Amino acid sequence: MLTDLQLRQFRCFETFQIALAPGFNFFIGANGQGKTSILEAACVLLRLQSQRSASLLPLIRMGQKSFGLAGAWNDHHLAFRYSALRRKVEFDHVVQRSTAEYLRFGRVVSLANSDIDLPRGSGEGRRRYLDFLGSQIDARYRPILRAYERAWRGRNALLKSAKASAREIAAYDGPLVEKGSQLLEMRARLTERLAPFAAAAHRAIAGKGESLDMKFLPGAGQDFAEELVRSREKEMRMRQTVVGPHRDDLALSVQEMSAQQFASEGQQRTIALALKIAQARVLIEEASAPPLLLVDDIFGELDPERRNAVFAQLPAASQKLVTATTMDWMAGEAPGPVIRLAGRA
Repeated sequence: MLTDLQLRQFRCFETFQIALAPGFNFFIGANGQGKTSILEAACVLLRLQSQRSASLLPLIRMGQKSFGLAGAWNDHHLAFRYSALRRKVEFDHVVQRSTAEYLRFGRVVSLANSDIDLPRGSGEGRRRYLDFLGSQIDARYRPILRAYERAWRGRNALLKSAKASAREIAAYDGPLVEKGSQLLEMRARLTERLAPFAAAAHRAIAGKGESLDMKFLPGAGQDFAEELVRSREKEMRMRQTVVGPHRDDLALSVQEMSAQQFASEGQQRTIALALKIAQARVLIEEASAPPLLLVDDIFGELDPERRNAVFAQLPAASQKLVTATTMDWMAGEAPGPVIRLAGRA
């Protein structure tokens, strides 16, 4: 569990420090008080990436040049400092040249209202969903993903250039195919692991006998290299790489109908929760400890029946950081400390 969290020049906070309890921790306050930023800081500290932003630069407090985070995960001290020019990572007070040891321990799952974009938004969000899990259960995942992205971006830059030769473009084909094939296989396996957990969580929350189906849609066929060759004419016309893992997606359907096209908002919200609970279940199987759950203001949006169902589906052993504007939605006494935030709007 995360027992201590310290923020400096992070989002709206100049400084902030909090001791955290096992089980539930509730952060209550009006919008703009920094509740979500505290959850984001926990995610960045443990995973060196944000669940809200693809870049860490917007996390620096306005007018500052860097942010710093520190905390304790079980018996280990973690610290991370970020600026536009430098990252500094400390594990047990020792500066790390590699992030491998640092990232070996903490596991995170984030649940938020914005997750509704998973079933109804573009494929980019669903790829990020797979990548966020994959990087936490396989040390090879993140380097393979980054290597593929470098090759893909470099190749696209040449395709957009009027002066680039076919030989220059082809120089990227080797690493693109090698890393892309590995990434395609890893994402397909991830989907196979997630699908039964997502279906089970969806049945428990929906409570109407609805069935959720989840399938991997690869952005390239089994022979990625051959498909890349066949797409050359289309690439030159569109000035971009048109096949590969950057086009991967997930097909989500309820009762065999597309969740993106036909599901109601309530159904889409249930699907999103089921997908995130599935992440937690896979992490429990893969890791030595349950993940930290970051639950950002979702319970007030749910009717009592679904709220109780979601509570029951959250792994009991996980530490949970929960935000809300009020505690009116909770019947009875809160099952953990309540921290009230004020004065930052």
